[in-house]
Amino acid sequence: MKVIETRLPGGVVIEPQVFGDARGFFYESYNEAKYREAGIDRRFVQSNVSRSARGVLRGLHYQWPNPQGKLVSVLEGEVFDVAVDIRRGSPTFGQWAGVMLTAENHRHFWVPEGFAHGFCVLSDYATFAYQCTALYDAKADAGIRWNDAEIGIDWPISDPLLSDKDTRAPLLREVAAERLPAFVA
Repeated sequence: MKVIETRLPGGVVIEPQVFGDARGFFYESYNEAKYREAGIDRRFVQSNVSRSARGVLRGLHYQWPNPQGKLVSVLEGEVFDVAVDIRRGSPTFGQWAGVMLTAENHRHFWVPEGFAHGFCVLSDYATFAYQCTALYDAKADAGIRWNDAEIGIDWPISDPLLSDKDTRAPLLREVAAERLPAFVA
């Protein structure tokens, strides 16, 4: 397993060791001991799968209070996946990191608690898997506008298909401080 640091502290990309031959491939999608060694010492309590068509953009989503860390990967297709540090007082507040996740590269992206998360689909379809550290909490569910100029995400699509919720999401500077996690050094 290879661990690749992103420019955001705590956000890492995991490249599993893939064993393949003419029959197909095998890899460990999660191994608690190996992930703990990589700095991801979390208990996952909910697992989700979504499927989206080309041009769909989901995000930027987060929960507060009751934050969720997410270990994400793509089972089918290709997505551009993004994490944004939204922790008040963090030295990297409002900064983002992006990674290509594909069924072929088998990468996983760890999005820690206190980060907003989003992705856009670049293939005809993408099946996306999430392992979460907290259960979904509708009262804590929140979002930030996907194209917030102050964050400046370099999305590889310009006219995405969005949900009503994502279209109406506030800019980061419009979110009340108590609706954002605090940075803990």
